[in-house]
Amino acid sequence: MATIEPYTTKAGERRYRVRYRTPDRRQTDKRGFRTRRDANTFAATVEVDKITGGYIPPTAGRATIDTIGEQWQAGLVDVSESWRRRQESLWRVHVQPKWGPWQVAKIEPGDVQRWINSLHAPTREPRPLAPKTIRHVHGVLASILDVAVNDRRLVTNPARQGIRLPRTMQAEKQALTAEQVRALAAAAPEFYRPVVWFLATAGARWGEMSALRPKDMQGRGRVRLSRAYSKVDNGVALTDLKGHEARTVVVPPPVEDMLTEVAAGKDRDALLWEAPRTGGPLKPPRAGHWLGLAVAECHAADETFPEHLTAHELRHTAASIMISSGAHVKTIQRQLGHKDAAMTLNQYGHLFEDDLDVIADAMGTALFPPECGQSVGTAGVQPLPEE
Repeated sequence: MATIEPYTTKAGERRYRVRYRTPDRRQTDKRGFRTRRDANTFAATVEVDKITGGYIPPTAGRATIDTIGEQWQAGLVDVSESWRRRQESLWRVHVQPKWGPWQVAKIEPGDVQRWINSLHAPTREPRPLAPKTIRHVHGVLASILDVAVNDRRLVTNPARQGIRLPRTMQAEKQALTAEQVRALAAAAPEFYRPVVWFLATAGARWGEMSALRPKDMQGRGRVRLSRAYSKVDNGVALTDLKGHEARTVVVPPPVEDMLTEVAAGKDRDALLWEAPRTGGPLKPPRAGHWLGLAVAECHAADETFPEHLTAHELRHTAASIMISSGAHVKTIQRQLGHKDAAMTLNQYGHLFEDDLDVIADAMGTALFPPECGQSVGTAGVQPLPEE
């Protein structure tokens, strides 16, 4: 059992020391308690932790975030190169300068919350971080402290204890109609028309499209996606797909014919598309480039056409067209490469609302055929006896 002893500091102040044995029977102590109640609380906690297996030696918690951060970085192996570099950048720029020297056992949830608040404060120089960035930064610190918990340097993770993060505003997903897709493809330069059609029907990401090779075309409208180009520092790198799972997407026969024409005469392992001027993979179009000019032309001709459109919104367009065509959510999930159908519904569930009308009409036709009128079968039903 733990024992509690008073002592006097050099400054003449009264403090309390708790002497106790670790689970391996070594004698140790912790001092500095201002009241006997605090000392008793600590002693009781130690005894409970020893019984329940939750005891953490005080020396284990003295490891710094710098030290645990090195372990965390070494564990970033089963991720894409772009993700790893993004995480390391967040660590280097935002997390390490603040937390590097801190001992993990000294970090309290309140410390983390105050830090989060400071990142979002209007007075932060040069400017507050965006809510989405703050969530990523917090995720890095929390992941590092997870390593400390797994190494039994902490009992619980202070970065995961009721921390309030700023809300992120979900931008409304913009999608084109089938007619608008045709208009955009017609307005795009001839070289990029197959790109527009592929993105708007396959639902592929730009990086997945730019990494395609002739050998990825498998016939019957099937195209195999097994790799992608991702932004890394000032360039791009070839990586696995998001989620690390290859998938096969389908495109309509006219789009397959376009891809076949693009692939004609090219080596099976060459890029299906190469940047016209510089070679190498196609880079996402920026404002003022071919896509922006085509969008401006379409908007000038039809004010209902979006004034601004990104290449990624052609992926949303594909999802919208698939949904309006009656495709099953599991089919759409596979086409888009989502982890599960729940992710598809979370992102595009609002587009399924029109299905309610279809369901109502179908049930009405099945239950109330025209020859039955509006009868619901009440003829001959006896009234309930009066009580």
